Amino acid sequence: MSLPTEFRTEAQDEYNEAIDWFEAFRPGGGARFEAAVEATLARIAANPRMHAVVLADVRKTVVSGYPYYCVYYRERPADVEVLSVFHTSRDPSIWQARV
Repeated sequence: MSLPTEFRTEAQDEYNEAIDWFEAFRPGGGARFEAAVEATLARIAANPRMHAVVLADVRKTVVSGYPYYCVYYRERPADVEVLSVFHTSRDPSIWQARV
């Protein structure tokens, strides 16, 4: 059974900005990045405990094909909360403040 995924507002904004950046960089790049993140989210939803805890109850996985992007999330009883779709060159205190 797969849990639904719910984005925090900040995470949705990051995700949308990354899609826009990839699309501006190369036409079609946004759709490829979006597909990679959606596949990552599907794996998380199917098995949210498959990735290691990195802070409190927050887990992290790398987006396949985009090694500088990670998804930070937490499992909740009814869903998976996505805290961040994060480029690893950024200051980690940004996503950590959402915990």
